[in-house]
Amino acid sequence: MLRTALFLLLATPLFAQQSPRSLTAKYTEDFLNIDGILDEPIWQEAEVAGDFHQYFPNDTARAEYGSEVRIVYSATTLYVAVRAEAPDENYVVASLRRDFSGVANDNFTILFDTFRDGTNAFAFGVTPYGVQREILVSQGGAVREGFDPSWDVRWTAESKIYADHYTLEMAIPFTSLKFPDGATTWRFRPYRWNMQTNEQSTWVPLPQTQLLANLAFMGELRFEQPLGKSRTPAAIIPYVNALAQQDFVNDFSDEKITFGGDAKLAVGSGLNLDLTGNPDFSNVEVDAIITNLTRFEIALPERRQFFIDNSDLFNSFGNYFREARPFFSRRIGLARDTSGNLIQNNILAGARLSGKLNDDWRIGVLSVQTAADRDNEIAGNNNAMFALQRRVGVRSNVGAFLVNRQAFGDFDFLAGNDRYNRVVGVDYNLASADNAWSGRFYVHKSLERDDNAGNYSAQALINYNRNDWVLISDLTYVDADFRADL
Repeated sequence: MLRTALFLLLATPLFAQQSPRSLTAKYTEDFLNIDGILDEPIWQEAEVAGDFHQYFPNDTARAEYGSEVRIVYSATTLYVAVRAEAPDENYVVASLRRDFSGVANDNFTILFDTFRDGTNAFAFGVTPYGVQREILVSQGGAVREGFDPSWDVRWTAESKIYADHYTLEMAIPFTSLKFPDGATTWRFRPYRWNMQTNEQSTWVPLPQTQLLANLAFMGELRFEQPLGKSRTPAAIIPYVNALAQQDFVNDFSDEKITFGGDAKLAVGSGLNLDLTGNPDFSNVEVDAIITNLTRFEIALPERRQFFIDNSDLFNSFGNYFREARPFFSRRIGLARDTSGNLIQNNILAGARLSGKLNDDWRIGVLSVQTAADRDNEIAGNNNAMFALQRRVGVRSNVGAFLVNRQAFGDFDFLAGNDRYNRVVGVDYNLASADNAWSGRFYVHKSLERDDNAGNYSAQALINYNRNDWVLISDLTYVDADFRADL
């Protein structure tokens, strides 16, 4: 299959990125009461990040309704205060659910690039009514696939609404974040959606041709005193299910007890170790109800916490065509029955190590064992992936991976080419400092029993995005025999 595309678009007026802006976070030993009211004396002493710029409708003007951000911190907690001007109290809020949509609600969001790599960040957002959302940002925040709202951590926020503005207070424990030990600066940027006036504004200006959460356009958050060690606590989530049923008509009874659990452990300041045994994922948020009238599958987002942290290390190889994506974690726990329908395939156990080794290297190792189901002719499989990524230049990176799906056990229904499926490949992700140039270049190859010739997938994608002009050239090749079971 061969796909080519070339687009030429007129965009916004000429835009030049300004010098990096900075804010100093003041250290405090005081305990702040998070109530949305900015009456603590420390807020009057804190440095102010104001003078917001419009992103929409005009990216060359000052924000019509001003915003101010103050940040202080203690040994354990990062505190954020926000004051946002508004025409009145009639705020637009489409949902009161956590992890609300940022494009449909009045909200204030702050990005923290704690490792200063311009590729990954944490985002925390709050509406005028105190509804919270937290997001893992990957791929430089330059593509919509790089935002994962399924990530959940502990933090608190409260709001207070006044006649012509609203205020927010946030308390984010350092244990909910990953950052280098002894860090003195982070990259950060607050931005705002003002749905009342259809205005979007940002502390550091960026052109409309870039996504509002793009990590190429960031300021600096400086700490008065160096931070301590990143101390993500260990979390263990066990479960026990008991089932007892009696069918008096057919004189049948059944009793069953199942148990299992998940664990999350920190390894140093940048790595996470996730473990799971006989999980049922009953605490996972349900998927959105979607009516699919096409013959193609719908790739629903991953919501199981075991797979969430650093998910871009595994899921972002290749491109987003289904036939050219070597790994998608939602495949694990699903299998096709004898009629070709997707059904649940129980996970027995799994382990997953992911995160940063240092400023330049990231690693991801995953191994999950699924159960055999003879009635549906499904073999027990080990699903594994190894990924290694190195930063190149300011924001680019190169990565290599191996995906392996290996059947275990002697099953007479297994065809020879179903015994295993492997995919290996190398990806180069280009992202210039100002994201004017971006792109993806990769070569992947699949390997099956008695079928190792050809089986290539490749892409050369280059974007030029310079305010007045957006040029996109995309060449993708997927061999008819390329196969990626996961």
